[in-house]
Amino acid sequence: MHHPHLSDVGHHFIVGLSGTRLSDLDKKILSELKPAGILFLKRNFEFNLPYTEWLQSFSELLSSIKEYAERDRMFFSLDHEGGRVHRTPPPITHFPEPITFREQSFDIARTMAQELRSIGINVSWSPSVDIHTNPANPVIGHRAFGTTADEVITFTSAFMRGLLEHGIMACIKHFPGHGDTHLDSHIALPTVDKSLDELRSSELKPFAALINQGAPMVMTSHIMFPKIDPTNPATLSKIWLQDILREELGFGGVIVTDDLDMKAISEHKQDADLSVHALDAGCELFIVARYPDGSSDKPLTMAQGLCAGIANSNERAIRSNEAKEKIEYLLQFAVGHYTPHELKN
Repeated sequence: MHHPHLSDVGHHFIVGLSGTRLSDLDKKILSELKPAGILFLKRNFEFNLPYTEWLQSFSELLSSIKEYAERDRMFFSLDHEGGRVHRTPPPITHFPEPITFREQSFDIARTMAQELRSIGINVSWSPSVDIHTNPANPVIGHRAFGTTADEVITFTSAFMRGLLEHGIMACIKHFPGHGDTHLDSHIALPTVDKSLDELRSSELKPFAALINQGAPMVMTSHIMFPKIDPTNPATLSKIWLQDILREELGFGGVIVTDDLDMKAISEHKQDADLSVHALDAGCELFIVARYPDGSSDKPLTMAQGLCAGIANSNERAIRSNEAKEKIEYLLQFAVGHYTPHELKN
């Protein structure tokens, strides 16, 4: 079996960049890995320039990304939920937290989609379909659309529709539910001590409902559910991703990891093993934000590990190719126009 090159696994990666222009390392990562997409953060926007100038600078950045990655179509993505999860300078509207606009979810999502499309973004990592059940939760709180499964389903399905119908790829997160944690997975690995039946009656309901409505992507969470999988956080768990997400919930779209630079996961596994383990578990797109400042070459280390992992397993090679087809399919829609249900198996 041939040993894959870095660019053969590029379709699995969404990477962060160092700033408002490409550094030499950014150029190296883009040209060697040819990643499927970019995760934009605050550091990629010129906050001190007037609109026309920061927009010009950002569109130049987008052009040079495509040039170095030698890709016509890429996922240009950001976290754009409202409240504290907001990365863009004015005049892009800074909406409040979802809990406050949930009655207008469709209209807000449509406006967000129109504004994001206008600056060249095609993927928003939203909505968060977590249920806000734990008042001590440091991560979710008002990022949730409600405190019950039914509320969350009502408002997030309207929100997802608003994005998808106006040309922005949506992604429901953080599977299987980050609403009842009391630790922040950016810095530690949270544990939720519920049984699968308890989760089926609450956390999993919004995922089931939105998958049924054609959600194109699901983002995993770096959370331990010891009663379901005592050894792996959901991102690295076959039980969660194959048995529950694929089989039980019938999800046919693309499984995306939450940022693999988050401490909850980066301290759980070595980088080179992390991507192999994530692929084995069922993840197809890996987000590597290069936290905190974009100076790390982690996407390359992870891709090298993945190439080695694929070279000695035919099953991995098949899985990687299947993922590639699905990702290419989604890219056509992200860059063109995505209609719900077109991904249904």
